[in-house]
Amino acid sequence: MNGVVLKDVKKSYGAVKVIHGVDLEINKGEFIVFVGPSGCGKSTLLRMIAGLEEISSGEMFIDGELVNDVPPSKRGIAMVFQSYALYPHMTVYDNMAFGMRIAKASQVEIDKRVRGAADILQLTPYLDRLPKALSGGQRQRVAIGRAIVRNPKVFLFDEPLSNLDAALRVATRIEIAKLHESMSDAIMIYVTHDQVEAMTLADRIVVLSAGKIEQVGTPLELYENPQSLFVAGFIGSPKMNLLGGKLAEPYGCTTIGVRPEHLDVVESGGQWSGKVIHTEKLGADSYLYLEIGAEEPLTVRENGTTRYNTGDTVSVKAQEGKMHRFGPDGRPVA
Repeated sequence: MNGVVLKDVKKSYGAVKVIHGVDLEINKGEFIVFVGPSGCGKSTLLRMIAGLEEISSGEMFIDGELVNDVPPSKRGIAMVFQSYALYPHMTVYDNMAFGMRIAKASQVEIDKRVRGAADILQLTPYLDRLPKALSGGQRQRVAIGRAIVRNPKVFLFDEPLSNLDAALRVATRIEIAKLHESMSDAIMIYVTHDQVEAMTLADRIVVLSAGKIEQVGTPLELYENPQSLFVAGFIGSPKMNLLGGKLAEPYGCTTIGVRPEHLDVVESGGQWSGKVIHTEKLGADSYLYLEIGAEEPLTVRENGTTRYNTGDTVSVKAQEGKMHRFGPDGRPVA
């Protein structure tokens, strides 16, 4: 039973149930991303794996060992938090070496691991600097380096890039992806709100809602074959168009789902027509928002710069095989 295994894991705070019976197997070498709306339990689940939150019931195994009552320091886990939590009076080298010194590792081993981690994360030129002399992205890489030197079985990342600006997020995301490739045996479990981080980093994504797992799968499996209305509306940016009521009735279901890029503007024979109420011209792509009588505007993505403007009336048609049908229970209709 290698990897991390959760069996009917639950978490309650008094009468308030936060995690409702999670079953999950994470294999050695996998990069798993937990996603879901605020309050869905993803950070709580991560902290339970770390041992920072007690398990109310159920069992958790790491490499075949039951760890319910094993303290965090004995689980073979390293955690990278949203805040860098660096010691401001210590150099980058000393920050990365601190945990190994506490563990009474030899100076030769400390130096080998710190310099190895610094090389992986391109931090070698900064080893003598204090954290205040680093950018936000560099500080986060130091925090990641501090985790690497412990040579853990499992890395836990709790929204590590949320404090960075857009450019630094992209650069640091690439560093984390490279890190995963270079440490092929380590498990990485990552919590994020960011769709792009989830889709680009994950081997598999775990979608959580109200303390329960909605779906587990590769990024493309979730994107192309959502198994619930919740997943359909959550995965993807912009989200999938979801049309109910009379708009869905002709298709023998309760709700129709179609992604913005799977709608084509047509001169005739369109399934839906409406007035353009807003356009977004982003250069490589453009987005049209149409009022068609649904609860929300219909979003249509066009390549390049659109020729349509606010007030125009356009017809759209879903591409063959790209519509998703959902029943009254929110599950796909065959």
